Amino acid sequence: MSILGTRVVRKEDPDFLTVGGKYVDDLAPGDALHATFVRAAVAHAEIVGIDVSDALELDGVVAVFTAADLGLEPKPPSMPMLNQTMQRTWLASDRMRYVGEPIAVVISTSASVGADAADLVVVEDEPLPVVVTTGQSLRDETLLFPEAGTNVTFARPSAARDDFFDGCEVRVGLTFGNQRLAPCPLEPRATVAAWSTGDDGEPFLTQWATTQGAHGTRDTLAAATDLDTSRVRVICPDVGGAFGAKNGGYPEDIIVSLVARKLDHPVRWAETRWESMLGLVHGRGCEFEATVGGTKDGRITHYQVHQIQDGGAYPLVGAVLPFVSRQVATGPYDIENVDYSFQSVMTNTVPMGAYRGAGRPEAAHAIERMVDRFAAEIGLDPSEVRRRNFIAPSDFPFTTPTGAAMDSGEYAAALDAVLGLVDYDALRADQQRRRDDPTAPLLGLGWSAYVEIANPMSSPEFGSVEIQPDGSAIVLTGSSSHGQGHHTAFAQLTAELTGIDLDQIEVRHGDTAEVPRGGGTGGSKSLQAGGSAVWKATEAVVERAKDIAAQLLEADAADIVLDTDNGLFAVAGTPAISKSWSDVARHEVENTNVLLRAETDFQPPGATFPFGVHLSVVEVDRDTGNVTIARHIACDDAGIMVNPLIVEGQVHGGIASGIAQALMEEFVYDDDGNPQTANFAEYALVSAAELPTFERIPQETPTPRNPLGAKGVGESGTIGATPAVQNAVIDALAHLGVQHIDIPVTAERVWQAMR
Repeated sequence: MSILGTRVVRKEDPDFLTVGGKYVDDLAPGDALHATFVRAAVAHAEIVGIDVSDALELDGVVAVFTAADLGLEPKPPSMPMLNQTMQRTWLASDRMRYVGEPIAVVISTSASVGADAADLVVVEDEPLPVVVTTGQSLRDETLLFPEAGTNVTFARPSAARDDFFDGCEVRVGLTFGNQRLAPCPLEPRATVAAWSTGDDGEPFLTQWATTQGAHGTRDTLAAATDLDTSRVRVICPDVGGAFGAKNGGYPEDIIVSLVARKLDHPVRWAETRWESMLGLVHGRGCEFEATVGGTKDGRITHYQVHQIQDGGAYPLVGAVLPFVSRQVATGPYDIENVDYSFQSVMTNTVPMGAYRGAGRPEAAHAIERMVDRFAAEIGLDPSEVRRRNFIAPSDFPFTTPTGAAMDSGEYAAALDAVLGLVDYDALRADQQRRRDDPTAPLLGLGWSAYVEIANPMSSPEFGSVEIQPDGSAIVLTGSSSHGQGHHTAFAQLTAELTGIDLDQIEVRHGDTAEVPRGGGTGGSKSLQAGGSAVWKATEAVVERAKDIAAQLLEADAADIVLDTDNGLFAVAGTPAISKSWSDVARHEVENTNVLLRAETDFQPPGATFPFGVHLSVVEVDRDTGNVTIARHIACDDAGIMVNPLIVEGQVHGGIASGIAQALMEEFVYDDDGNPQTANFAEYALVSAAELPTFERIPQETPTPRNPLGAKGVGESGTIGATPAVQNAVIDALAHLGVQHIDIPVTAERVWQAMR
């Protein structure tokens, strides 16, 4: 009986729910010193001097380091397409560019002493004009990096001619924003660094890190410490959420490693929630100027977008994300003429990085708002406009005008599945009834149809399977779990092919000394790349085991069959005489002195394109503008599901995140660059009280680009939910002449729009 496609309860959860996980801050050596960072209190200023003398006099303070003390030099952005003159030292040395930027580090015997000492460090500065908005940045009146001569770090100009929309019967435009978000993982970052001397007398760094990819963090630390990667070991234990923000090495990770070497003593650091809000990269934060053109009968033929991306104070991956947005600009629609330009600019704010969806939610937001505007302009129901523009299943593989080579999709089927779950005509009738009843809350119906690009760089992944003499299995993966259910799903893959009981399969990740290579987790690629690597490695170990079983059974290897119902090898047609996994594993060890093992690096032939259709039903209070989600129906198709229970959990989490962006979440700065939402009392996180029970419709459209037929699902719900909710709120107010409200559609914004 197949274990794939079954709702296996997560193997990870019993420990999390009883004894708890093992996190970086739990694993620090007892004698480790504490690092506390002194951070910028102003958004933009020249650093004149840093006085650490008072801090050094405090009992328990071991040392205080600045960039000069550590010999730090400016480094260019790691991504070559970004402006290489916009350089950074890991501790600010010449100027502060955002509130929260690390300037110095205090090393002390306790965290409390470190906090007191950090307050005693005096930073003398000369204030500079502050650039908070992208509009201010584009004027180049104040440059964050004067040597660059511009605040633009990455751009793609428009290629359209003035006659781009000629021939369109209908043309409609809109300018709107996609607000800045903070990732807010449950576990803030932490790191511990310890140096030792290898047998060859050379230094060796061991670092425990809260990261989405141990190998990427290892490579960053090796480069920063001038070591070969073989001399750096990164250990990533349990991680309490990441959502893209814990990808790679941060300045704090590097500084802790450098200070530990300088002091020849282990050093630990764990950030506070305030530091997490200002130290982790932020997400989204862009503006669109978009226009669609088409025919009066509902065909969209032209789409033009200019995106302005807020890159924050330093050019990181967030500044490159408009390139990803451009790839999936047209979503699930067959739009022949597309012009997508962008500019990524620097502001005196927290740098932008990857956050759940990373470029794809922004693209879906843009096209879905414009489809609704187009539908309103021509007087067609927005669901019908979407249907008329979907790429047909027979058109796959399909390459979009922006170069996305899409694998498969059943978009109309997803739309029909949602319509099949609701009485759409009755909802529209109820909407009209409420409009005529001044005592009833208004009703809005909001559609969203999206396409995601999963594993956009077609990154490879490592996997191995090792059979122990007792017949159990150890699975290694270069992927990295921070809540997605890797241990269960990957074990299911190996169990499916071997017949080994799920409880006898251990999945390990996150230690570069044990796992030789890996790409980590990001871009919804874990199962389709990492899972496929485990699948291929398991196939290889099964074939090797058949060779061994053939020897034990004195038969030809071609005649050996594996009964995956009980994990026994036998000669075809004679199952009474068999050998177990323990038998073949012991034989391998006894004869070769090595364990029965196989490994592989799976290289996908291309990205996959998950998709979905969401319908959000909202109620709007006439007196206050408050929005309540009455129903949210989602059909998210991520290809073949290894574990539908895990998929459902991922979709539910994604929808909650997407609804939160639509209704309430927003990281806000004042005109001087001071953060106004840097803690959970001010930053509006969604809770269960604001959310309905989501209605999920399963659908599976396989991809030919991996042996599992699987696509990614970790970001899908986030991408589909936000525009569906926004469209629903605007739909509720359409009879009042309201054409648009920016997200988040707070009660205040809705109330103002109604009036």
